[in-house]
Amino acid sequence: MKLLVAYLATPGGEDAVALGVCLARTLKASLDISLVIPPDRPEAFASTGSYADVLDDAAKEWLAQAAALVPDDVTVTTHVAVDENSADGILKEAERLQSTLLIVGASGGGLIGRHSLGSVVNDLLHSSSIPVALAPRGFGHTGSSRVRAITAAIGRRPGAEILLDTALELSAQGVLPLRLLSLVSRDDMPPRRSPQDEQEATAHAVELAQRALDTAQKRLPDGTPLTSAVAEGRSVEDAVATVDWHHGDVIMVGSSRLAAPRRLFLGSTAAKMLRVLAVPMIVVPRQEPQ
Repeated sequence: MKLLVAYLATPGGEDAVALGVCLARTLKASLDISLVIPPDRPEAFASTGSYADVLDDAAKEWLAQAAALVPDDVTVTTHVAVDENSADGILKEAERLQSTLLIVGASGGGLIGRHSLGSVVNDLLHSSSIPVALAPRGFGHTGSSRVRAITAAIGRRPGAEILLDTALELSAQGVLPLRLLSLVSRDDMPPRRSPQDEQEATAHAVELAQRALDTAQKRLPDGTPLTSAVAEGRSVEDAVATVDWHHGDVIMVGSSRLAAPRRLFLGSTAAKMLRVLAVPMIVVPRQEPQ
């Protein structure tokens, strides 16, 4: 397994490196750190020398600082990529390096709780063909050294199988407890709902969690801690807030139904979760239609 950190010399970049170290150590994976710089523009440095040389030297220094944040027990390699578009450059790097997971620092840009998504991260969340892990703001200082457990937020729409498959894979790879979470938000129900509507929604969530639990029990190694839970609330935020979260937890979510096959699209439910969660989130691309 190969993990790729999309790095910037910012606090968000440090958060991404810290999450990369945490995941690489847990999943027994190697870690690549890439920084994208723009192509040469000689006119910008006509009197002082080559723009490319100056920027390349700076990029190498920034990457050296990033690599210094990685402990000796994690294998790390750094890379400088050149591209007009930072998000495109990172996606090309992920393909070139055959990365299985992309890691970004979510801070910078529009504030969403502990996660604040900048333009590059937003672009990646709409176009990546591999899962993207978001490090919450401050993870570089307060984050866990290892993942403690995975929570997979299983949805009610068709196509959730790829999320469960990926969660099972990471759980087995890291020998991690897995919790399957089904959310019930009353805001998502019809405005003129009856008590029966709410009961049916809860029953459906319980059924969904049980089906996912049955699938997981067949595929995970014997002895892997496995649980399911149903969280209810007036809103998605309220429902998520009723769940116990611990230092070292990671939540996994699927892409919106608007996503193109094998592409990400951060849906409204995931975006609402980000407003109240302080744990890393892994967003999994939508699968190809059957």
